[in-house]
This record gives sequence, structure tokens and C-alpha cells, in this order.
Amino acid sequence: MRTSEASYLSESYIFYEAVLTREYFKDGMFQDVNLSNKQLRFLARFMTVCLVLNRHDMVFQLVNQLKMLLDECKRAFQETDFKEWKLVVQEIVKFRKAYPAFMNIRPLRYSVVLDLHPDCLPQVVEAKRKLRLRDALLCSYHPNEVKYSELTLDTFRMLQCLEWEPSGSFYQTGRVPPSGVGTGIGQNGAPGPSRVNYSQDISDPTLPPNPRKSILYRPSVTNYLAVLATNCEELPHDGVLLLYLSAAGSSQNSFSSPSHGAGRSFMSRVGDSEASSTSSLNFEFEIANPISAKGNCLSEQSSCLYIGSRSSRGLNGIYPCDLLPFTRRPLFLVIDSDISKSFTALSGSEKGESVIMLLSPAMSLPIPTVDSSRQPSGSSFTSFLTVPLQAFILMLGFTGSDIDMDMYDKADKLLSSSLNEWGLLLAASDNLNPVWAQTLGDPFLRRLILRFIFCRTVLALYAPTFNKTEFLPECIPSLPDAFLPTSDTCQRIVLQLADIFGATSKFNFSEETPMLSDSRSQEN
Repeated sequence: MRTSEASYLSESYIFYEAVLTREYFKDGMFQDVNLSNKQLRFLARFMTVCLVLNRHDMVFQLVNQLKMLLDECKRAFQETDFKEWKLVVQEIVKFRKAYPAFMNIRPLRYSVVLDLHPDCLPQVVEAKRKLRLRDALLCSYHPNEVKYSELTLDTFRMLQCLEWEPSGSFYQTGRVPPSGVGTGIGQNGAPGPSRVNYSQDISDPTLPPNPRKSILYRPSVTNYLAVLATNCEELPHDGVLLLYLSAAGSSQNSFSSPSHGAGRSFMSRVGDSEASSTSSLNFEFEIANPISAKGNCLSEQSSCLYIGSRSSRGLNGIYPCDLLPFTRRPLFLVIDSDISKSFTALSGSEKGESVIMLLSPAMSLPIPTVDSSRQPSGSSFTSFLTVPLQAFILMLGFTGSDIDMDMYDKADKLLSSSLNEWGLLLAASDNLNPVWAQTLGDPFLRRLILRFIFCRTVLALYAPTFNKTEFLPECIPSLPDAFLPTSDTCQRIVLQLADIFGATSKFNFSEETPMLSDSRSQEN
């Protein structure tokens, strides 16, 4: 969890599996409560290893063992309260429900089988330097969020998104249908036996080492900044440090400029969008007023992200200006929060390196669902960055059981080829900001950038969020105009994807979108 070294993970799995199969704690377990607690802790830690390895079959087996062991312990030690272990069981059950096999049909990790090989990535000729993602600091905290131990669902997805998928391991066995029905689910949702030798498929000498990652759950701000300072100090000269912050925010003052609809209610904007014409798009993609934002940055009333309890604002609140000292090194910020736009205050105030920012919408995406009791599936913005096609499908109101695998495969191939096409166009763009140019050569950062473009286009065209800037993500610096949601390049891909799922009516496209104009000319 501190190094992202795949061999450590493999060794942990082998060790824990040996403990399990040889039943080290069997003798005298129900006569000694301390020994029982050791067995419970062992199962809980083994589940963490299996989650990170995507060994869903083993997680399922361990959950059942944990439940049975807990029942036995309660009968054997009636005077002992096992309330904390009941919470552990509840957490892992909620985590598995929120992360079904459908969300893992395609590996979250970067796969050279499915994604472009790093040697084949298009290079920006005019880039003065080529930076690589070397380190990442991941932190997520929301009250009552889905998590297991200190691994939240959003952090888990981002963790895997920044790692290499061992070559070929995803295709060692057949895939499971989206419903997840089967006797056992192996790596990345594939059915497989309960006992497999995993020591060789997680470490791949043909791939570069994973970027190092640090995962923090509910740290104090001083602890967070101390880890951040250490990461910056140890960052190689060609390295980029990615900061992922997912947390609720608090803002006394509005941080949006008029172009972001400051001071206007959600309902009033709904009325505006209903009055607007659906045949044309009227988007305003401008960052917040930098002068007023920078002024707010140092104010006691400025916005902050709560990475802990709100009762101690100063101890648990991260302000945009807290990150300013670290802009002496290249930073790639991914902020998933309702006050993410307040971090635009950093732009132009950096101490040496321009910061790249991918900022979530200010309001959460309204996702329709037939079953209102469905477990929350984490942030939609983070989902678009890590599992974009699944996020698109869920946004349309479908579930895994609704999707035919042939239909899914067709959509997956279309999205993959389209993102690669966007990558080529972006690298060849004449007006690409140098900050983007120096990071496009990194496979992990490039994939995040392209998925952000897809996310922004989908949310801009989606009928319930159409012409509502509070539902749109933002990036800094700006990307070329060819990648705005108003462009045919972006709209065409969303239209083709929506057509596969029979959902074109849920989007508002321009009349000039090629596929749409062709179909209407045929009707005439």
C-alpha cells in the first residue's frame, strides 16, 4: 500500500493462503479469545490483499468464513463484545455490493492487451520535456461512504487505475456475465477455481514498475502535508506527482464567476434549460475569476475540503493555498468535490511549475435507478475517470444484468478506438498548452485526460444536465477548442455510443453532428 510493488502483493497472497490452508489458528481457537481475534484479524487482512488483487472468488470465500467464525466466537465467548467485527462484516458486504462484477469486466489497471502499449503512444514533438507519473497521493473521505477498512471505493478505483495489469493475466479464463452469476469469480470478474497459483500473474518483468502511491484515510492535515512534502522531496527530476482528493467541501463565499451561474439556484437553471433550444448548444467554458479566487484563497472564509470531521475545521480542512508551496514540483490534481472549482485559485499563483487540474462538477450527477435501495457506487466523476463505459451505462439507468455482452463489447471497442483517436488529435494539436504536452507521453495521465474529455462531453450533452454548468467538470489549463463538447469530434462518439444502447433521445446533440444529420436526411 506504500510502494505499489506488485511482488509484495504476490508474496502477501502466498503467505496468507498458506496460513489459511494449513489452519494455523485451528487448535485451541475457541478456548482462547486472543487466538480467535488473531484469526479474525488474519481473515480481514487477507481480504484486503484479495480486493487489491481482484480475487473476487477468494473474497467471497473469506467473507463466508469470517461470518461463520464470528458466529462461533459469539457462542464460545458470550461475555465478549464482537461489535467491531460485526462492522467489518458489514463493510465488506457493502463494498462487494457497490463493486459488482459488471464494474470490473474490463480491468481498471492499464492493460497493454486492451490499451495502447507505452511504446506506441503518440508523442508531442514540440514538448520541451517528457514527464512521467512517478508518485501519487490518494485521499478520500465522505461520511458514510462505502469502504473496507481504510480503503474507500473511490480510492480503490483510483489506486488500480494507476497500475499496470500484468500482460495476459486478464484473459487466462473466460469472463463472467454482467450479472456476476457463477460459482466463483476470478481476477477482473472472470470465473475460475477457488485455488489458483497467483504468484506468477501479478509480477510482469516486461512492464515498467508501478508508480508509487500513498493512501491516506482521514489523516490530519498536518499528516497529509507531511506525506505530501516527503513525496515532493523524493520525486525524480522527470516525475509528476498526482494528488487525488475526494471529499465534501465547505464554502462561506461563492467561488464561481457569473459564467458559472453564481447566485443562481438549481431550479432556476432547470427553467432556463427548458426554455433553450435543444437544436443548439450554448456552453460557457471559462474558469472562475482568478483575481477574486486568489483573494479568497487566503481568506479565513475560503473554501476547504474536509478530510475528517467538520467539527475541527482548521485541523481537518485542506485549503487551496495549502498546496501552493508544493507547486515547485509538477503536480497533477484530481479534485472530486462540490467545491472543486475553488482550486482554480492555484492557477497563476504557482511557485515554479504550472499545475494541471481535473475538477469535478459542483453538483452530483442524477443517476436514474430502478432499485432505489441499490448500494451507492461511489462518485460518478471518479467512475468516469476509472471505468468510463460502466459509468456511462449506469448514467443511462441500466444495470449490469440489463446489458448484453455483445453490446457491451461493441461499445467498449468503440470507446477505446475513439479515445485513441482523440489522443492522436490532441498530440498533433497546434495550440496545445505546453503543460498538457509534457504529460501526454505518460500512459496513466494520458488516459485520465482522455477520459476527462469523454466525461465532460457526456455530461454536457446529457439531457438532465444540458446547459447546466454546475454539472460540468473543468480542467486547467484549457484544452484545445476541438475537444469542447460543442465539437463534432466529441459529439459523434457520444452519439454512436448512445445509439448502441438505444439511448440517443437522452442527449441533446447539435443538428450538424454527422451521424444525426445523416439519419435525418435519410428520413427526409
